[in-house]
Amino acid sequence: MKWNVLKDMQALYECGKIKRKPSFVDDPDVDHLINSTKELCVLRKEIIIPENSTFRQTYDKLYREKFALYSLFLKDNGLEKPQTRFEHTDIEQLIEIKAQMDSGSLKSLREQILKANETVRGVSFMFFKNEKYLDEKEALVDAIEKILQVPELPSGKDKQYLYVVPCKSAKAILLCENLYFLRVPDRVKQYNVELWFAGGYNIGMLENVDTRNLSIYYLCDWDYDGLRIFDLVKKKIPQIELLFPNATPVSIIKSEHDSHWKNSHIPHELSNLNKDLFDSQERQLIELLISSNSWIVEESNDIAELIKTKVKL
Repeated sequence: MKWNVLKDMQALYECGKIKRKPSFVDDPDVDHLINSTKELCVLRKEIIIPENSTFRQTYDKLYREKFALYSLFLKDNGLEKPQTRFEHTDIEQLIEIKAQMDSGSLKSLREQILKANETVRGVSFMFFKNEKYLDEKEALVDAIEKILQVPELPSGKDKQYLYVVPCKSAKAILLCENLYFLRVPDRVKQYNVELWFAGGYNIGMLENVDTRNLSIYYLCDWDYDGLRIFDLVKKKIPQIELLFPNATPVSIIKSEHDSHWKNSHIPHELSNLNKDLFDSQERQLIELLISSNSWIVEESNDIAELIKTKVKL
């Protein structure tokens, strides 16, 4: 649900009626309230709450706290404008970025973003669904620049920069497919593991990295793309080892995930991945994930437990 729709829903909750708008009636959640539950009624020029409707109870349960949270955040950060059309998930991500900026956990990464003259697509891959998510979303890009306190991000599409959370006494390196664990480095600080992030498929810079004779491991989503990227990384850093996850699989369909297995009707083919990369335990898990149309989210792993049990320190 977009922010402007949630604002209209709040106005409807308070006033009992609002002006009919295509942006409001076309929203899937609102459509459900109109056509399925009949909690709202569409007139020629207005949307109203009919008599005996349970709309206010529904709003109290599902939307009121979110509206208050989003409204306060947008106003406090100068992001509340009449034309604001952020998705609610975008606002939640902005809230998380702001919290991590305030805590100082993004300080190192922010400095590297500045040093690398990072692009919009590079930052998009770090914080959102994929590198193209911020394309044509100027207001959201502006909000990110404001919260990260960085100048205008260049629009270039190629990113060839390695992000590192340094460790003076590093005993091992953990290369992450996604940025999440680099934003919460305290989870691994006591283990003297240096965290790296290259940016998904953007692994060209790994050709010349110096691992300093440290053991290096790859942590990723266990989906088609994550394991395919591991294959590409292995060609750049032959000694890298894949970390076996300890998280629970989730449905690709229910989680609306974008990475899908290939040839799922023949799981033993491992989605056309290079079978030689995986031992018997890993192949068995991949087959299970394919047959159940599931995946394992990188950040759902207990990273401390993985390091204690899987990483040679």
